[in-house]
Amino acid sequence: MSNQELLDTLPACPVETTLSLIGDKWKVLILRDLMDGTKRFGELKKSIGHVSQKVLTAQLRAMEAGGLVHREVYAEVPPRVEYSLTDLGRSLKPILDAMWNWGEGYKESLK
Repeated sequence: MSNQELLDTLPACPVETTLSLIGDKWKVLILRDLMDGTKRFGELKKSIGHVSQKVLTAQLRAMEAGGLVHREVYAEVPPRVEYSLTDLGRSLKPILDAMWNWGEGYKESLK
């Protein structure tokens, strides 16, 4: 899909656009874990927790299509696949940091 085709499918509202790219629970957790660097599929699955292989695969593919995640396949036996954030994906760090801080404040307010 070209950039123009992708642009044509996005909502007009910037908040809705952002939510369409990262609005899923698993996508945010994938971003969180890839902020530390490149990870293999199994490492992501283990660090995220209760996500199924099918869902994790679908979320990674969607994030790759959206330009947030880079997938590198190595021609080895067995094949090795690594995932990392693109520059665009890394640009979401301030949003994740804000979510972290808000969550910490919320938990503190309940004490």
